[in-house]
Amino acid sequence: MALERVAVIGAGLAGLAAAVELKELGAHVELFERSRLLGGRATSFEIDGVEVDNGQHVFLACCTEFIEFARRAGFAEKLKLQPRFEALVLARDGKQGRLRAAPLPAPFHLLASFATYAHLGIAAKVAIARALASAMFGRSNDATTFEAWLVLHRQNAETRRAFWDPFFIPALNAPFDQVSLDDAMFTLRTAFLSDAKASRFGFSTVPLAHLASAAAERLDAVFLSTPVLGIESDGSSGVTLRLSNDVTKSFDAAVLSVPPRAAGKLLGDAERYGVHGLDGYRPYPILDVHLWHDRGEIGFDFAAALESPLQWIFEKAPGYLSCSFSAADEYIRLPTAELEALAWSEVQAFVPAMHDATLVRSAVTRNPEATWLPKPGVARALQKTTDPRVVIAGSWTQTGWPDTMESAVRSGKAAARSVILSAAGELEGRAPASSRAIAMSVVEGRA
Repeated sequence: MALERVAVIGAGLAGLAAAVELKELGAHVELFERSRLLGGRATSFEIDGVEVDNGQHVFLACCTEFIEFARRAGFAEKLKLQPRFEALVLARDGKQGRLRAAPLPAPFHLLASFATYAHLGIAAKVAIARALASAMFGRSNDATTFEAWLVLHRQNAETRRAFWDPFFIPALNAPFDQVSLDDAMFTLRTAFLSDAKASRFGFSTVPLAHLASAAAERLDAVFLSTPVLGIESDGSSGVTLRLSNDVTKSFDAAVLSVPPRAAGKLLGDAERYGVHGLDGYRPYPILDVHLWHDRGEIGFDFAAALESPLQWIFEKAPGYLSCSFSAADEYIRLPTAELEALAWSEVQAFVPAMHDATLVRSAVTRNPEATWLPKPGVARALQKTTDPRVVIAGSWTQTGWPDTMESAVRSGKAAARSVILSAAGELEGRAPASSRAIAMSVVEGRA
């Protein structure tokens, strides 16, 4: 299979990761994005002259592929990562709790701060410790969802309020009865139980669209506001992209980096490509309320708010807060003014420094398809299809990770390598020299 020109459809993190990987391996890469913005769900835009992210995107130190992708794009110095895990947790009555990693191996690194954690009584701490021990040693008690696992391990309102909800609703972005036990246990073990450094919070110090732009600059061509309406491939002669106004463009292969429903539309007959269950995914929303106030710094970078719809408060800059609502089905359709008033009221209730502050202005960013979860019993799609010239990328595909920025980058790299390795079947002279070199770099592990 000749492989010289590759199209990537979708300029989110998965598409950008696939495109950069392909480019570094020597392919000619063109990127097509229906929006006017790069970055997909991790993009930025201006509101009243201020550039803001479409939501507060946080990563953890265990998100090694995302961090490496940022480094390859020359963006590493724009990422801020905690030297050790530390999280401030606020209650409405003014009580503060803090979880902080000690210089001990996991899972003992959190033991001291957990023992003094102000929001839990002794009985609740014992119940959580027993559940964590069960997770660490892989005992699931035949549960299939995270909710069922919590019930089986006797997690009550107190443990959920002060531990499971503030950390795992944002991490999983879905009601616990919709989250598979595999996703929940992977998150718990990877972030908290396996490596003392893994759970450190990280975030970008500049809007994430800058990362997308830095990655896109490395490609051969980028087409924004250019929707791809469909693709055609016979598996042997190439892939044709159908654009608007009857325009077509031909490539040797294509990476489809779009949400599951959009992937189904592009493929037309997904079953023909061996892709199943694309209609078995459900989107879950996240919304953020941006608040500009007159009080300057509030004394912390971020904090969780217990029993609050906004869950986490981030200080983006002195006088600018971003309030994150995860699993936000209940709030996503509320009027903007109502959401802004709700967030401001919650901030004033939880942050003493804001009690007498004045709200200068506010804005809301909504992401109704922030993450995608397959319905129970539906397996996540693989990157590889039965057509060697067509692959799929997306944080919702099978990467071993839940739908996160890390999963997006991993899926993009996997998709790129899949399509390149498909060219390896003709390494004995039938493929062009450039195709052989690209495929061999993967086969020999140089990439």
